[in-house]
Amino acid sequence: MRIAVVAPSCILDREAGRRLEALVGERGDCELTIHPQCFLSDGHFAGSDSERRAALREVMADPAVDAVWFARGGYGSNRIAEAAVLDLSDAARAKTYMGYSDSGFLHAAFDKAGLKAVWGPMPQDLLRTGGDAAITRALDWLVSGSPQALEAGLDGPAMAFNLTVLSSLLGTALEPDLSGIELLLEDVGEHHYRLDRTMFHLTASQNVRQVRQIRLGRISDIPANTPAFGAEDEDIVSDWCKRSGIAFGSRADIGHDSANKVVPFR
Repeated sequence: MRIAVVAPSCILDREAGRRLEALVGERGDCELTIHPQCFLSDGHFAGSDSERRAALREVMADPAVDAVWFARGGYGSNRIAEAAVLDLSDAARAKTYMGYSDSGFLHAAFDKAGLKAVWGPMPQDLLRTGGDAAITRALDWLVSGSPQALEAGLDGPAMAFNLTVLSSLLGTALEPDLSGIELLLEDVGEHHYRLDRTMFHLTASQNVRQVRQIRLGRISDIPANTPAFGAEDEDIVSDWCKRSGIAFGSRADIGHDSANKVVPFR
């Protein structure tokens, strides 16, 4: 198993890169290449749009690479996602692509193009408490398809997204077909009122209304609202599901933390 790491959004911390290489070396069951682009800097981004796009397209087209692992989230992959799926090679179609958070823009585009997208931990997570376990979980799934790495409640075709990212890509060329999908959602750093507003937009979509059900992962680091909003995250999501005729299922074990589980698309 040969894995290439690229950064379609923000720069990878060099300490995370060093720890990742050491962890992979100890495993001995896969090979890892961290693309130099991961450490470029252009304002907010890990290099310019053209540099990030070129690095991504390079590893996608490399027949020696079995999986492409997105280094971290942040913001920026939407700026290159449409171009990333143009004129896809057979090598690009044979790979697995893993990440979460801002990587959802790429996952949406890749799924729409027939590529194998997977929600799962990313190298930058090594800097979180418990990050080694998260990265081990991701590698266990990439290398051997370990069922222990998967979100335990999966039952049929599924997709996982950051709530804000999914809301942002609705109505764009990246929007995937959600019919019959078990849709898992999570978010981080959003006020309750913003969650409510985003759920209003999300559940107004006829595409989203075709999902089999929505399951809610962890909504973390919610800023204090003054005055208090009056409803918690699960109440907000379940209410908008009810208003829109969408089934609301059990909680999901995904989120911006080291407990984040793997969710293969479809």
